[in-house]
Amino acid sequence: MEVTRLFDILPYQREKYPKEVCLAGKVNDKWKTYSTDETIEMVNKVSRGLIGVGVNPGEMVGIISTSRPEWHFADVGIIQTGAVCVPMYPTISPNEFEYIFNHAEIKVVFVGDKKIYDKIVQIKDKVPSLKAIYTFDEIEGSNHFSELIKAGNGVTQQQVEDRKSAVNEKDLATIIYTSGTTGNPKGVMLSHYNILSNLHATAAVLPLESQFKALSFLPLCHIFERMVLYVYTFCGLSVYFCDNMEKIGEYLGEVKPHFFSSVPRLLEKLYEKVIATGNQATGLKKKIFFWAIGLALNYEIDKNQGFLYNAQLNLARKLVFKKITDKLGGNLMGIVTGAAALPSKLCKVFNAMGVKVREGFGQTESSPVISFNRFEPGGTMEGTVGLPISNVQVKIAENGEILAKGPNIMMGYYKNPEVTAETIDADGWLHTGDVGMLVDGKYLKITDRIKELFKTSGGKYIAPQPIETKMKESFFIEQMMVVGENQKFPAALIVPSFPYLKAWCEENNIPYDEKDLKKTLSQPAIQDRYREEVSLYNKEFGSWEQIKKFELIPAEWTIETEELTPTLKLKRRIINVKYKDVIDKIYS
Repeated sequence: MEVTRLFDILPYQREKYPKEVCLAGKVNDKWKTYSTDETIEMVNKVSRGLIGVGVNPGEMVGIISTSRPEWHFADVGIIQTGAVCVPMYPTISPNEFEYIFNHAEIKVVFVGDKKIYDKIVQIKDKVPSLKAIYTFDEIEGSNHFSELIKAGNGVTQQQVEDRKSAVNEKDLATIIYTSGTTGNPKGVMLSHYNILSNLHATAAVLPLESQFKALSFLPLCHIFERMVLYVYTFCGLSVYFCDNMEKIGEYLGEVKPHFFSSVPRLLEKLYEKVIATGNQATGLKKKIFFWAIGLALNYEIDKNQGFLYNAQLNLARKLVFKKITDKLGGNLMGIVTGAAALPSKLCKVFNAMGVKVREGFGQTESSPVISFNRFEPGGTMEGTVGLPISNVQVKIAENGEILAKGPNIMMGYYKNPEVTAETIDADGWLHTGDVGMLVDGKYLKITDRIKELFKTSGGKYIAPQPIETKMKESFFIEQMMVVGENQKFPAALIVPSFPYLKAWCEENNIPYDEKDLKKTLSQPAIQDRYREEVSLYNKEFGSWEQIKKFELIPAEWTIETEELTPTLKLKRRIINVKYKDVIDKIYS
């Protein structure tokens, strides 16, 4: 059958790869699985329920939840009725929810748990369009998901089929509000055609097989993970949802997936656990471990590095890396990563272990994939975001901005034609806001964000992202933000990798007080060690780009403390305001 609308994907799976386990999620710490037929039936029940409560084609229905099967039931169930799915991040504030609900005129919303439900209850009286809230968890005083299902008891499946028949591939399927680092979020309008053009182009070059399993843990409200889920379903994979980021390691061991998608920040955390394990070893075991890591840091994808290196790498895989990959489930073949630059150390170490990590690039406005490094030999170049996908054109504007054009480019921003016209030019090119180049005329390399470039008082332009990405290769540096606009020189705020720093302090008999990290970080020995690290990586940059001073920050930046967007990008404006006194101290 032909897949031209998003709700065609599940029937396509039933026809081509009927699964005993299509989707799975944890309920009371046990896996609850849904076959392809059961998944389709749940989706149809949602559609009948929405019709039963009066949701009409073109009306907006929200989803706010962590990743779980019900999220997908609701998503596909909504769009089958001709309504528009509006997913939102569970972590945003009540004020942001209020803005999105009113801007989109949300009629019905699905929420995951009590924490989210309480946020929505705070704002529901300020949202005239909102008629009903349904919860996936059973919460006292709320309408449970099962109540929506009951509301569809008087609705026939033929009514759902009639709604489906009326949906055109060019119709609006979803509005995704971008998190943004400044101002109100913008609603990106994506059609079935936009997203499916991306699905077909990426599925054609991913080495996915119907007997594979995938673990899904990134937020499904982000188009990256949502599109990946559609691809997995289209290719016949069994998808297991992880609704708790703290349990990823545990779920990897249970599910034993072949693939998952990630962001560099989460790979960094896995890497830190690996390094912490090595630090806990002693004697010969510790020497062998760090010998293997050192070998991995010299790994080059698709390059024959000679008999000696290859022999040593095979030995390292047997002695060290197999233990690590076994903890990742033992089947892991590939990881696709996006949303931020992938540090070289992560790329090298994971690939050296035999797990192919491939970096890609895209935006919500491009449904999302523009380019990615391929899994087949000769299809990847480290340090780039890969080759453009088959149906997308990429060019570099005179000012260095990356422009993209293709069937995946959004319909526009909801109720915002002025900003749409600024973002998509008259010739149909999406202005991404990213600065980059085409290496060898084909591999796309991102060098920075146009809005993140700044100028020192000496008139030199500084691109902070490459500096931050390079410096974060240090075991000692977890997060970093380069500052210095209109100042004499660039400086940095550095969040240490606290587990690694603690291990280093213990090894060197330096006091480490977790209850007073500010005091710990002020010790001369620690300050000197970070000066060494910064000096080492400074050599990679021109004299005007080198970090002259830095301050160590005694707390990790998170979404909850508002230094990071939900996609884990730095909120530079917020950090600049929050750490104004620290920055002023640097330049005083």
